[in-house]
Amino acid sequence: MTATVFILNGPNLNLLGTREPAIYGTATLADIEARARARAAELGLAIEFRQTNHEGVLVDWLHEARAAGAKAVLLNAAAYTHTSVALLDAILAIGVPVIEVHLSDPATREPFRHLSYVGMGAVAEVKGLGPDSYIVALEQAATL
Repeated sequence: MTATVFILNGPNLNLLGTREPAIYGTATLADIEARARARAAELGLAIEFRQTNHEGVLVDWLHEARAAGAKAVLLNAAAYTHTSVALLDAILAIGVPVIEVHLSDPATREPFRHLSYVGMGAVAEVKGLGPDSYIVALEQAATL
């Protein structure tokens, strides 16, 4: 049976490619998904790639990752990274390793982005590499 990695994306990431390209680049979320699927295949992994603008849906998907026996979760919670205790609680509850992913480096941005609730529960963080953040995180997930 092929191990599955959930790649979960939060609010406004559906606008990648046109949203603040100076910060987030010009790759679309579909571009990132295509690259992740290709790399996952090379690593012998299956992926579930999803995006939502709703916090509760991310919580539900984290629970689903547990129920599905996922190997790991890559989570780009976007703005919820800095605000959601609910996501932290879900990460701590599911018992599946979560790797925090960011296209930009929140530590170099506005002060309110320096706090990461997701990071408090994640086993690793990959940030500031643009779309390559997902690939590096996927490679880390393969070793878990």
